[in-house]
Amino acid sequence: MRAAAAASAAGETRVSSFWSRILVAVVGLPVVLYLVWLGGWWIVALAVLVAVVALHEFFWIARPLRPLVLAGYTGAVLALVGAWLGGPVWMTAGFLSTVVLAFLLKGVSQTDQSVTVAVGTTVLGSAWVGLGLSYLVLLRDVEPTKDGRLAVFTVLLAVFAADTVAYGVGRLIGRHRLAPVISPGKTWEGLIAGMIAAVLVPFFAMYSADFLDVGQSLVLGAVIAVVAPIGDLFESAVKRDLGVKDSGKLLLGHGGMLDRIDAVLFAGIASYYTILALT
Repeated sequence: MRAAAAASAAGETRVSSFWSRILVAVVGLPVVLYLVWLGGWWIVALAVLVAVVALHEFFWIARPLRPLVLAGYTGAVLALVGAWLGGPVWMTAGFLSTVVLAFLLKGVSQTDQSVTVAVGTTVLGSAWVGLGLSYLVLLRDVEPTKDGRLAVFTVLLAVFAADTVAYGVGRLIGRHRLAPVISPGKTWEGLIAGMIAAVLVPFFAMYSADFLDVGQSLVLGAVIAVVAPIGDLFESAVKRDLGVKDSGKLLLGHGGMLDRIDAVLFAGIASYYTILALT
């Protein structure tokens, strides 16, 4: 009886998680795409908001390591603003402020945590979230404007499609675990299906656009297909290391903000350099 009740509860949880994921996607994705379409300070404001929330989640789950949160927030925001105002150079300068400020704050703090751990955790958060989102801002500014807009749309939709397909296929027919220690819920079947979706989105998105040709679109899709799951697994490894299941509960079935953007943070960087190399 207990086993049956537990199985029933688990099934209800999966269904609830599925529909909450759908709800968040239906409401949130159009808003994000519209702000990306507007560009300018709209996408910067969106990126700053997402960065602050995601960093708050990371610093909260990493609080035993005593990160210097003010330095992390400052570096991430300055990286984003720098990417918008001055491109990669200003972005890098903004991010590097994290290192200096974290060291100074550690010098006046009252914690007994080591400098290496406290500053290292802070820099990791700022680089992971701040730089990851900053590359999307850089990608949006690719000229001409319509190409930058299309590039960011393609990355976001490819990652979303890959995540959704991988989740659905993994739930339906997934039998072989991908990384049982890091992320027990992910399967090879889901990964393969998600990678196919990630390749197809750039192909169809760029097919009629005068931006990337068919071969280049497939290359971009392949890069996203490989890098996005790595971003997802990286966050899973960090959460496993810190002893938590989700970074938060802000986005219902998606977990926290960091759970939602983990693949995008890696895919955005890889896509930016791939597109630069191809064009």
